[in-house]
Amino acid sequence: MEHKLAKQEKRLGSNLRITILNTDIDVLTMEDTIYLVEKYVKRKEPLHLIGVNADKINSLMVNESLRQIVNSCGVINADGASVVLASKFLGKPLPERVAGIDLMQNLIALSEKQGYSIFLLGAKQEVVEKTASVLKVQYPRLNIKGIHNGYFKENDWNRISNELKNKKPNFVFVGITSPLKEYLVEYLQNDGCNCVFMGVGGSFDVISGKIPRAPEWMQKMNLEWLFRVIQEPKRLFKRYFIGNIIFIRSIIKEKKQML
Repeated sequence: MEHKLAKQEKRLGSNLRITILNTDIDVLTMEDTIYLVEKYVKRKEPLHLIGVNADKINSLMVNESLRQIVNSCGVINADGASVVLASKFLGKPLPERVAGIDLMQNLIALSEKQGYSIFLLGAKQEVVEKTASVLKVQYPRLNIKGIHNGYFKENDWNRISNELKNKKPNFVFVGITSPLKEYLVEYLQNDGCNCVFMGVGGSFDVISGKIPRAPEWMQKMNLEWLFRVIQEPKRLFKRYFIGNIIFIRSIIKEKKQML
């Protein structure tokens, strides 16, 4: 085990990254990510942990300020099969998709095991409350320092920052839509919140049971996005079908520029 961790330490020391469409992405597996994130917790260093998929990269291509925030994050995972496929097409392959909800669950399991504390921020009040109660059943020794719904205004950011600085959780899982999520985390970190912040998208809805997750066979076949579209066609059709076309065209263009 010590030999494996030593090899991991050597490989992750440089935090190897690739760039796809001007977006930086770490060359990390799920295991690598957990190991690297825990280093931040042990050193009590703030971290913005983020995952990017095709939709996110599309957004970054037209939002310079958001791209600067994302590229400055300490850990940037590929949270989308299309991003992994694009990396291979471009000749700079990423090892695997690091799904946000799976990473969140792994970090929560780690928190229970190691005694780290968490804070849930986002979603509707009843959803975040249900999420907390479900997690306490799944992880009985988990230390949940607090919860807060995602329905607040910018003038409330200082109050939330003070609550986090007072409660000092190791992890803050943020279930708020982009780009507000990124701007909020940037503010909280700049205001002195010394936590590991992770945006978790709709994970609270899944964990609470509000919406189902794709069957395991769809997850393994990288069809989780299709399951989500079927669940919410009006909201997600444009994001995934039109968005994927935009992403593919951009990747092909980048490939031609490399030749």
